[in-house]
Amino acid sequence: MTSEGNKRPGPTRRTVLEVGVGGAASLAAGLPLVAAGTAAADAAPSRGTSWHRYVQGPSDRTVRPVRTVRSAGDVSRPDALLTPGGQVTVLRRAQPPAAPRWPQGTKAEASSTHAGNNGSDGRPRTYTAEHTIDGDPDTFWNDDTEGAFPDTLTISLPGEQQLPGVTVVSNTDGVPADFTVESWANEAWRTVGKVTGNTDVQRAVRFDAPVSTDRVRIVVTADQDAGQGGFTRVNEVWPDAVVPPVAPSVTLDFGKVVVGYPKVDFAWASDNSPGVRLAFSETLQYLTERSDFTRSDQAGGAGHGTDQYAVPAGGAKWTDTKGFGSGDDKVYADGLHGFRYLKITLDALPSDAPAAQPWGEVAVDAVALDFTAYLGTPESYRGWFLCSDEELNRYWYGASYTNELVVDTFRRDDVDPRNAYSPSLDGKLVLHDGPKRDRDPYVGDVAVAGRTLYLTHDDAAEAARNVLADLADHQRDDGWIPPASINNYTLPLFDYPLWWVTCSWDYVLYTGDQDYAARYYPQLVKVLDTWYPSVTDDAGLLSKGLNGTSDYGDYAFLGRTGRITYYNANYVQALRDAARIAGVLGHDSDAKRWSERADKVAVAINDHLWDPAAGAYLDSATGPVRHAQDGNAIAITAGVADAERAASALAHLDSTTKLRYGNAFMDNDTLFGGASQRVYAFTSYPELVARFETGRPDSAIDQIRRTYGWMDSHDPGITQWEGIGPNGSAYEQGFTSMAHGWSTGVLPALTHQLLGAKPTSPGYATWEVRPNPGQVRWAQGQLPTPHGPLGVEWDQDGATFTLTVRVPRGSRGSVALPTEGRSVTVRSGPRTLWKGGRAYGTGVHGDTRRVTVTGLTHGTHHLTLVRER
Repeated sequence: MTSEGNKRPGPTRRTVLEVGVGGAASLAAGLPLVAAGTAAADAAPSRGTSWHRYVQGPSDRTVRPVRTVRSAGDVSRPDALLTPGGQVTVLRRAQPPAAPRWPQGTKAEASSTHAGNNGSDGRPRTYTAEHTIDGDPDTFWNDDTEGAFPDTLTISLPGEQQLPGVTVVSNTDGVPADFTVESWANEAWRTVGKVTGNTDVQRAVRFDAPVSTDRVRIVVTADQDAGQGGFTRVNEVWPDAVVPPVAPSVTLDFGKVVVGYPKVDFAWASDNSPGVRLAFSETLQYLTERSDFTRSDQAGGAGHGTDQYAVPAGGAKWTDTKGFGSGDDKVYADGLHGFRYLKITLDALPSDAPAAQPWGEVAVDAVALDFTAYLGTPESYRGWFLCSDEELNRYWYGASYTNELVVDTFRRDDVDPRNAYSPSLDGKLVLHDGPKRDRDPYVGDVAVAGRTLYLTHDDAAEAARNVLADLADHQRDDGWIPPASINNYTLPLFDYPLWWVTCSWDYVLYTGDQDYAARYYPQLVKVLDTWYPSVTDDAGLLSKGLNGTSDYGDYAFLGRTGRITYYNANYVQALRDAARIAGVLGHDSDAKRWSERADKVAVAINDHLWDPAAGAYLDSATGPVRHAQDGNAIAITAGVADAERAASALAHLDSTTKLRYGNAFMDNDTLFGGASQRVYAFTSYPELVARFETGRPDSAIDQIRRTYGWMDSHDPGITQWEGIGPNGSAYEQGFTSMAHGWSTGVLPALTHQLLGAKPTSPGYATWEVRPNPGQVRWAQGQLPTPHGPLGVEWDQDGATFTLTVRVPRGSRGSVALPTEGRSVTVRSGPRTLWKGGRAYGTGVHGDTRRVTVTGLTHGTHHLTLVRER
C-alpha cells in the first residue's frame, strides 16, 4: 500500500441542509453549538480540523528518529544521525587481543550434556563440555536439564597453574545469570568468585588473589531467559579475567512505536568488514545487548537477538531485510521490526567471522524506517472524535494509531514464524495482533480491532474481511473454525469460533456487505449447529472438556475447564449475532432457532453460574470459587444479566478488581499466581460498555483513566499494551506487545457509548444516537458509513442538553436524550416534542431515563432538552 493509497478527504465545513424533526427544510452554515472563543473545556469547537492535533501517525512513510537517548564507547557526534546529509556519526573500536588459551592437555566435563542435533541453522552440532576450551567461539556447551539447577562445568588442567581469574563467554540466547567459580585445593572446592544478575556475554571474574590449582569449577544456579529455553550455554572459558572494551553504540528514539524496515545510510567504514548489530525494543527497560523480541529467536534461528550487517569500506545504503548477508549463512538480519528504540552497536557475532568483525570504524550518515502499516494521517481519517476531556481525546487517537500499526500486508518474511504463513493470505491486507508480535491475524483480536478500524478508516475494512473469510475457508470438517493461521490453522482455542461469528456480524453491520454474509452462511450454520452442540452438556451449557477439548485454550490460554461463564455468555452473544445475520438473509427459521437457544443458554447461565453469595457470576462451576471480568462483563453486554444482576456484578468488580492501572481480570489468584494483578484491555472493553450502557458513565470513565492513562503515561507511551502485570508492569516482560489491536476498545467505547452513535442495521441503514455523557462537558464526532458521514455533536450546560445530528442520504435513525430521571422539555427549534411526560407528535416517546425521537432522515437535526430544576 503506497502512502497515497489510503488517503481520503477529511471533514470540512460546508453548507448543509437542515431538516427539523417535522421535515421542514432550511439552509444552515453548520455553525458550532456555542460561541467561538470559549475555552476548550467549556465550549465545543466548531467542526473541522481541531481534532487533527491528536493524530499520531507519521506524515509519510519515511520515519526518522526524534532524539538520541544515549551513546557508549568511542562515538563521535551521535546526534548527527538525526540529520541526514550533514556530519556523520563515527563508531570506533580497537582490534581486541587474542584470547588466552588453556595449556595442552586441559579437559572439561559437565553435569549434563544436551544431545546433538542440527541446531537452529540446520548444521549438525554437538554440545559437549569440551567446546568451552576449544578456542572456537561458535561452539558451546549446552546442559540437558532445562530450568533445573545447579549446572556445573569442571575444567581440569594437566598440572597446577596460577590463575588471576577466568572469563565466561556465552551467547545472547541466554547467559549464565548467577554463578560461582570454585578452585580445587586441599581435597576440597572453595569459592573464589561469585556473580549475580549477569547479563554480559563476556563476563570477567577476577579473583581476590591469584590461585594455584589444577581444577576450576563453574556452578550455575540461574540463567537469563531469552526465550530459547532455560538452558546453561557456555561458549568459552578463558584462563584469565579479560574485560572487553566497551562496544561503541548509539541508542535512538523514534518517539513512539513504529513498524517497518529499518534503513541505515553508512558513509564509509574501515576495510576489515566491521560489523554492526541492531537491537530493537518497544521500551527502554527491555533494550539490552539484544532486542526485546525477534522472530528469529522465536523460531530458534540465527539472529541471537539482534540484526547483523557487515559494512563495506565504501559505505552503503542498507535496508534491513530478512536473510543472511553472507553466502555462507552468516550475518543474519530479521527484516521488519516493530519498536520505539533502536540501538546500533559496532560489534559482530563470533560465528559471523570473518564475514563481519567486531572492531574497526563505521561512519553513519542517517537512520530511518520504511513504515509499512496503514498511514493514518488527518486526510485518511473518515471517522473522528473530540470531546472536552483532553485525556479521553489522547486515548481515542492513541487507540487509532495502535490499530493503524496492525493493519498491514501479510508477507511471508515477517509473519509469525510458528507455521503462520499461508498462501491464501499472502499479499492481502490483514489485521495482525501487533506490529512486533504476534504478526498473525487472530479473530479474537479482530473483535475489537475491527470495530476500531470501521470507526476510523473504513476504507481498509477489507483487512477484517480478508481475515474472517480466510478462517472460514479453513473450517474443520466438524465445524470448528481456527483462530488464526498459526500452526497451519490448527491452534485449538475454544472461544475464538464464537468471536468469528460476532466479528462476522460486526463486519456486515458496519459495512453492509451482505455478499460476505451469504457466502459464509454455511460455515456459520456448521459452527453453531455442529461443533458447539458437540461440546454442550445436558444443561444446555458449553462445557470445555467434552468432545476432546480438555487441552483447548482461549484468548489467554487459561487453564479453565467445565462450565465457564465467559464461554457461555459469549455463546449467547454469538447466537444472537447469528440470528441477526440469518434475519438479514431471510433465513427466518434459523434466526428463530438461534434466538431461542440463546435465551435458553442465558437462563442456564443464571441458574448454574450465578453466585448469590458474591452477587456475581462464577468464573467456573468447578474448582476454587472466583469471579472473572470477562464472564461478568459479557453477561451484561450480551443481555444475560437483568438490571439487578448487572448492578450487583459491576459492584463486585468495583470492590474486588480495582487497581491503579485498571481493573484486574480475576478477583483472586486461584487460577494462577498474580491473576488478580493482571489487566487486559481486551476484557476491560466489555466492562466499559457494560458500565456505560447501565447508566454508569462516570465509573466507565474512571476505569478508562486508570487503564489507558497508565499505558499512555508509561513507556512507550501513546500505544496500548497487550496486558498489564503486577504493579503496572508489562505483563510478559519484553515479550509483551506494547501496541496491540485488541486493547483499543476505548475508541469504540467513546464513540458508541459516550458520544452514543452506532449502527443498528447493516451498512448504517438505521442507526441510533444514545449519549452517555456523565461529567463530560461536550463531545462531537463523525462515523463513516456507506452512505456518507454521520455527524454527531452534543453539549451539556447545567440543565440544558443540546444535540445535533447530521444524517447522510439513504440512512434513518433515532436519538435518545438523557433525562437523568428528571422532568424535561425537548424541542426541535421552536417546536415542542416532549413536555411534562407527554409526547407532542409521532415518533417521540420517553421513560425515566430517556426521551427518544425516531424517524430522523437526511439532513441536520438540532434538539434541545431542558431539565426542570
